[in-house]
Amino acid sequence: MAEITYLTHEGLEKLKQELVHLKTQGRSEISKQIAEARDKGDLSENAEYDAAKEAQGLHELKIAKLEEVLANSRVIDESKLDTSKVLVLSKVKIKNVKNGTVMNYQLVAEKEADLKTGKISVQSPIAKGLLGKSVGDIADVTVPNGTMQFEILEISR
Repeated sequence: MAEITYLTHEGLEKLKQELVHLKTQGRSEISKQIAEARDKGDLSENAEYDAAKEAQGLHELKIAKLEEVLANSRVIDESKLDTSKVLVLSKVKIKNVKNGTVMNYQLVAEKEADLKTGKISVQSPIAKGLLGKSVGDIADVTVPNGTMQFEILEISR
């Protein structure tokens, strides 16, 4: 059975747009590459043709995986989520207990994670350590270089 992915409405739309792009422009570009390689002569010794056909296979695999994610995704209704605890889609303001650094993150599905915009995957070590905690709690988070402690300052949607 496929794994269910929980997404925001924005994340779902982004994945749909990516799928449309892959099916239209992506397939078109690969078709051109195959046609150009085919025009260069003997296919049995044509490395460009083989590479283009392999790229086509990988492209179709990417489309199939994205279709599977979309088929098994659910949009989360943010208005019905509890803000007293850290959950998926929570916006969390945390403070590193050791050095006092304050950070803001939103916990999102792995497909939506983007550290530049402050969105971290619920599968990440920090998010796993924060899930279920309340304001004022100290979360012990195990990261590759040891254990870090974060105080939860604020939870919002």
